[in-house]
Amino acid sequence: MSFQRYPLSTLQKVSQYVRSVLTVPAGYGKAATAIDADADFTPDSLDSLGDLFRLGDLPEDHLPAPNQEGRWYLSTLDGADALNKLPGLWLKPGIRLVTYLQQQPDAGQGLTWAVPELLSTTEYLESAIAQANQTNQPPRPSGALPSVMGALEGDGSLASFLASSVFLREIREFGRYGKNTRWSHHRFVSDIPSKVDWQWRTQLPKDFAPKVVTLPDEQIVVEFFSCRTVPPIALFRHVDRYQPNSYQPQNTDQVIAVMASKSAPTRS
Repeated sequence: MSFQRYPLSTLQKVSQYVRSVLTVPAGYGKAATAIDADADFTPDSLDSLGDLFRLGDLPEDHLPAPNQEGRWYLSTLDGADALNKLPGLWLKPGIRLVTYLQQQPDAGQGLTWAVPELLSTTEYLESAIAQANQTNQPPRPSGALPSVMGALEGDGSLASFLASSVFLREIREFGRYGKNTRWSHHRFVSDIPSKVDWQWRTQLPKDFAPKVVTLPDEQIVVEFFSCRTVPPIALFRHVDRYQPNSYQPQNTDQVIAVMASKSAPTRS
């Protein structure tokens, strides 16, 4: 059985990089400032991600025609670009990631699918929007895989599974803002946040460090913790279990503690 702890900064850098790629350009819904990574540099480790970033703007030559009236539309951003500089992870050949966005003045959401390239023409993808409008359901293109994570391959390193777990949560959050924000309200933690009176719902964990473990049956388990920074403020334990030769985990996001009602959080 192999076991590896990682510094908190590793999770933060992976998350920062993925978010920098999965950013809706300025002027389209609730946009954030984009960070443009050096396209000529590919890190050989997760720690190298700290050298990737420089300020810049996303190109606006080929933007979709969005709206803020709640109608779904195709994003021109490719979610697979977020994998390009994550060491040990890549998209399976013949697969493409496509994202549908829905925006309103106070909220937005996104939905990313893994689709065979042969079924990823504009005609196929837009037909899913037409069907969604008729059924009042989110668009799902023909031939889409059940899970985006089923489209991932990797080198089997422990670090690649840690990156996969971060990518999973960031790709689910892509396009969300306003009242639909979920994962972006979380902050990674490696210790119990101080100056808060916590009410524990589970036994106090002995170790809050991010970690990846290989079990005797070759399953991979990724564990890390986060704090949701908006009410109800809470601590979460995230556990992802990967079967051998798979980057599609069974994931659990468990609340392990909540802030006491009379406690006022302060920065630690």
